[in-house]
Amino acid sequence: MQKILGYIRKACQEFDLIDDGDRIAVGVSGGKDSLVLLAGLAKMRRFYEKKYEVVCVTLDPRFGGTETDYSPVENMCNELGVEFRLVKTDIGEIVFDIRKEPNPCSLCAKMRRGALHDAAKAAGCNKIALGHNCDDALETFMMNLFQEGRIGCFSPKSYLSRKDITLIRPLVFAPEHIIASCARRNNFTIVKSKCPADKHTTRQTMKEFLTELEHQNHGVKQRIFGAMRKANVDRWGYKDN
Repeated sequence: MQKILGYIRKACQEFDLIDDGDRIAVGVSGGKDSLVLLAGLAKMRRFYEKKYEVVCVTLDPRFGGTETDYSPVENMCNELGVEFRLVKTDIGEIVFDIRKEPNPCSLCAKMRRGALHDAAKAAGCNKIALGHNCDDALETFMMNLFQEGRIGCFSPKSYLSRKDITLIRPLVFAPEHIIASCARRNNFTIVKSKCPADKHTTRQTMKEFLTELEHQNHGVKQRIFGAMRKANVDRWGYKDN
């Protein structure tokens, strides 16, 4: 966990992610990234120079019309001293049963974002923390380049004026394998996704492509990430840029 806390603290300082008095909703799906982020932000409250609160917000898409058991997340929140909020939605039914989307990920992500923003505001939060890691940033950058022919990525910090809420991504410096190791070492109970499209997405294909590229040319992922920062792509630049 010490490594993760170091990555989170670095991101918070580099991108000014946390301010005094923030009430931060952590979007927790039950996957390794969101659980590690939740634990990291909860533990960092003890020593970080700025004081903030943490709330766990979990959305249940109810894929297949069935509810998911998120009690492991609730138990973890109790251990960390974090408020737990579970929001049940009809996202699974709308995307797969009513709309029957052939490419469901885009609509599902849009609906989940909207539901998360509303839940965070209802919880009195002014910021939402998402569990995107360093590998996610690389995959997004490469997908935009290969599929849309443009240079772009999500930002470490984004203000949503329509909702008056700020999105932050405190894990953006953490490689996925470090996060996975942290989850294993701390015996975090993963809540497996019931999404019918899980592991069959364009992102998964890009993840596999980058993994193979790294095997062939060690360090290439870090060099791409460095290029994103040097070029200040979507506010990824260094603090003194």
